[in-house]
Order: sequence, then structure tokens, then C-alpha cells
Amino acid sequence: MTLTTALFRAWGDLLRPRILSLVLLGIGLTIGLFIALQAGAFWLIRLFTPGSLTLPWIGAIDIGNALSWSSLALFPLMGFFLMAPVAAGFCGIFAERVSEAVEDIHYPAARGQPMDFLDGLLETLALMVAMIGVAILSLALTPFLGPLAPILFYGANGWLLGREFFQMAARRHLQGPQATALRKQNSGRITLAGALIAVLLTVPVVNIIGPLLAAAAFTHLFHLIRGRSGQSAPVPRGR
Repeated sequence: MTLTTALFRAWGDLLRPRILSLVLLGIGLTIGLFIALQAGAFWLIRLFTPGSLTLPWIGAIDIGNALSWSSLALFPLMGFFLMAPVAAGFCGIFAERVSEAVEDIHYPAARGQPMDFLDGLLETLALMVAMIGVAILSLALTPFLGPLAPILFYGANGWLLGREFFQMAARRHLQGPQATALRKQNSGRITLAGALIAVLLTVPVVNIIGPLLAAAAFTHLFHLIRGRSGQSAPVPRGR
């Protein structure tokens, strides 16, 4: 019930003007980056594959031209495996602002303290690297694991997303060790929430707003968990 409540409230928060502006900005940045990546791959292939090939009955074929246009077919595959880390990276830029807005609206008496920018940036970069590693590993093992590959992909990303986004929300209120202890006590529902976000990150269109939804949902989840444990009073970091 706690998880369902957090997700339901987070969906509603995305339509609030204060958060909707961040959603639209995140959508624009994510789409722009993927277009830039595709364009870069397109022109690099043309640059490094010069020459032509002559085939019987067909004639001369420009190899660079053929391969560069064929690379467009990789766009959906690239989006499936890389959308999660890329979108999570952008979310790291906005997560603090989303959490702040959610707490101002729903938990005004229990607002947290903003995280240090450098700490948040380092955590975001670590998350992106880990998720890219999971994506590459899942892609490489797909021929061997077959139908089990999605389990690895969603399970590992679910753990990573749950860990990172819950820590982001919790560290607005708690010291690192306290936040980690609370996460470990509720690891099951946190990992499940992360896996649900990972699934959303592979759904076209929805995946672009997935990280901001995660930031809102895990802020709610943190407050709901603390409320159920009887620790609803704010505990500023450093105390």
C-alpha cells in the first residue's frame, strides 16, 4: 500500500506547474541528447568508412552512405538500453528541485535540507556509470540468457535506481549512515519501486519522464516509511 500510494501521488505531482516545467525541460534535454548521439554516429560512420563496393547486378554502393543510414535502425535499440542511464543522469540535475517541490506541497512541516551540489553530482555520475555497465552487460549476455536477460536488466537497474533515488530523498533529512540503514530495513519495497521505474524507462515516451517520476515517488516513499516507523519528525542532517 505504501508503494502504491507513493507512485499514485507522484503521478499527480507531475502535472503541478512547478514540477511540470521540470518535466518539459527534461524531455527537451533527453530528446536533444539522443538526436545528437544519433547524428554523431551517422557522421562518424560516413567519415571513417570511405569507398564503395561493386556488386553484381546492383552496381557500385557507397559503403559509408549505406552504413550511416543503416545506423538509424539502431536508434530504438540505443534508446532501450541507454535511456535509463541518460535519463537518470538528467534527473540528477533536477531531482533536488523535484523533492523540494514535493515536500513543500505535501510535507511542509518536514522539509529537508538540500544536498551539497558536488555530492549529488558525484552520486549521479556513479549511478550513470553503473547503469551503463548493466546495459552493456545485459546486451552482451542477451544471446546466452535469452528470456532471462530482461530479468537481469530490470532486477539490477531496479536495485540501482531504488538505492540511488531513496538515498537522494533520505539524505535531505538524514546523515549517510542513517539513510543507508533505513534503506536496508526497507530494501524489498525500495527495490520493487526501482524495478517499476526501470520498466517505465523502457516504455517509449513514458521513459523520458520516468526519472522525475522516480524523484517524486521516492520522496513520498521516504516520508511514508518514516511515518509508519514513527519517525515522522524531521531529523536535520548533522544531528
